[in-house]
Amino acid sequence: MHQGFDMHISTPPARPRTCRRQRGVTLIELMIALAIVAILAGVAYPSYMDSVRKGRRADAQAVMLEAAQFMERFATENLRFDQTLAGLPVALPAQLSVAPRSGSAKYYTISLQSVAQGSYTLRAVPTGTMANDVCGTMTLTDTGVSGANKADCWRR
Repeated sequence: MHQGFDMHISTPPARPRTCRRQRGVTLIELMIALAIVAILAGVAYPSYMDSVRKGRRADAQAVMLEAAQFMERFATENLRFDQTLAGLPVALPAQLSVAPRSGSAKYYTISLQSVAQGSYTLRAVPTGTMANDVCGTMTLTDTGVSGANKADCWRR
């Protein structure tokens, strides 16, 4: 043997094995998250759509009130609701015959119904996605009496 040489070859110390932590999500975690989102959507969506319908109804009611103001001005100028001094029948202006007044989607058609010398009734018929609305057709008379399929539709 050689002197001065250590024939023993040293090996580096063994590293302790560490557990590698997964960084992704498991299928169970993903399914739980999807279930929570589905439950929240199931609760929130009907409430959202109800708010949209209420907004569209309110828009139609605002246009009907403007049409009532038009009719009152018409009667002031012509001394009656049904025709002009020249005998021409009354007609709502085009911008007061649909709701909403702007935009491409129209949710209500507004018309005069039961026009007489001293009275009238405005009628808003739901169309398109509002056709099956619980309030249905809304009315407004010259005396300010409002109506709909449900009693509280004008207050909503």
